[in-house]
Amino acid sequence: MAYKKTEQYDEESTSLLKENYTRTLKLIGEDPEREGLIKTPERMAKAIQYLTQGYSMDAEKILNSAKFHEPISEMIIVKDIELYSLCEHHMLPFFGKAHVAYIPNGWITGLSKIARVVDVYARRLQVQERLTTQILDVMKKSLKPLGAAVVIEASHLCMMMRGVQKQNSITTTSAFYGEFEKDETRSEFIRLIGSSFR
Repeated sequence: MAYKKTEQYDEESTSLLKENYTRTLKLIGEDPEREGLIKTPERMAKAIQYLTQGYSMDAEKILNSAKFHEPISEMIIVKDIELYSLCEHHMLPFFGKAHVAYIPNGWITGLSKIARVVDVYARRLQVQERLTTQILDVMKKSLKPLGAAVVIEASHLCMMMRGVQKQNSITTTSAFYGEFEKDETRSEFIRLIGSSFR
């Protein structure tokens, strides 16, 4: 049997969200009954559930599901992890990339699990600053590494589409723990991710 990817949605939540989005369309002066918008409230209801699925996921469980004992203590980096999130202030997207590193202290995790952890926290209403520290904190808690580091570079549509309307601005946030608090280790990490971060 061929692999099939399926999406499942809570029927009650979908129905309630659909009602709200229908009302929203009316409040902005649109006609929810016109041809192009008939299915829009249902699509929006499903989209917002997909975009916020991180609330129902456990980042620590994900890391622990592929946790292996290895007696190594060299820096491991997963860089350029694409991320898409929603700013909690205006519910507009912000998107960019995360660079995550750690120095093992007896335990490593599957590389794909690190990317999944980024998604767990990105798929929630967020601010970039909190997203950065949440990723770092779960790495510390699950793997108990000698050090961990997270850098996120992102563009925010709340700055690009509205307000100051600065289309070329990039926001960079960082969080460091343990060995990465040392200048030498942190500098090596920054050099290896090829970031303009200083």
